[in-house]
Amino acid sequence: MKRQTLLERGSHTWSDDSVRLILTPSITAKNLYFYTQEVGYFKTKYPYFSERENLDSFLIVFTVSGKGYLEYRNQTYTLTAGKCFYIHCEEHHLYRASREEDWEILWIHFNGANSLGYYREFVKNGFQITDCQASTYIRDTIRQIIAHYQNKDSSTEPLVSHLISGLLTDLLLHTSAVTSDDFILPDYLREIIREIDRNFQAHLCLAHFENKYHRSRFHIAKEFKKYMGISLNEYLINTRISYAKELLKYTELSVSEITFEIGMNNVTHFINLFKNREEITPLRYRKIWRG
Repeated sequence: MKRQTLLERGSHTWSDDSVRLILTPSITAKNLYFYTQEVGYFKTKYPYFSERENLDSFLIVFTVSGKGYLEYRNQTYTLTAGKCFYIHCEEHHLYRASREEDWEILWIHFNGANSLGYYREFVKNGFQITDCQASTYIRDTIRQIIAHYQNKDSSTEPLVSHLISGLLTDLLLHTSAVTSDDFILPDYLREIIREIDRNFQAHLCLAHFENKYHRSRFHIAKEFKKYMGISLNEYLINTRISYAKELLKYTELSVSEITFEIGMNNVTHFINLFKNREEITPLRYRKIWRG
């Protein structure tokens, strides 16, 4: 496969007290951790900009003060204090200071572990700028990462990997909060989840909940996926599989008996669902967990 040509250009107009750390991770870090490629703190002024494409890196930039702009995925975003963006640098992007005021930022280029998986989860409902004005977590965490590299020791790489994981988790939670109305689960969905948890052996489907809660099945399906991150049917299957695992570990019931015990009537279908989630058969699972 032909490697794409790297595009990288910019205007490096930042203050003398700015910090830019270019790092080379250990082999262990590259194979095991989230690792830092570059990290820093810039006080920039016009015409500062950075434009890239086809760079194997992920980038988080947090605006401390002032104003800047991000051009990404054919959109231009305004970046003010507390705003943060998280992008994949393989995609074309350009970020720049404004003409009107200086732009003060904290930033980190990173890779490794499951960076791509986190990014795909972050943008699954569309790319957005994260508003972190109510929290200092991202700002403080990037500053901690800078401090760790300025005072390096044998613990730096695993500690920084943990901090990067925290950054990514925080960004995902911010995204979920925006798309899920701050996690306020509607009462009827809470009741549906409670019914599934308690009565998953029964024949539960969207039609059942449509009749019970007098809402269309399409509305229920959409709202369930929005708030829970998975479909109602997937939640039901996972609940049944979890109980099946308990029966495999702590009873002598056969796979056929377990299939009917969890509310399913097709043994082959149950085995396939189990293998799809656990990557082993139910009997293999039983053998492993019984030592």
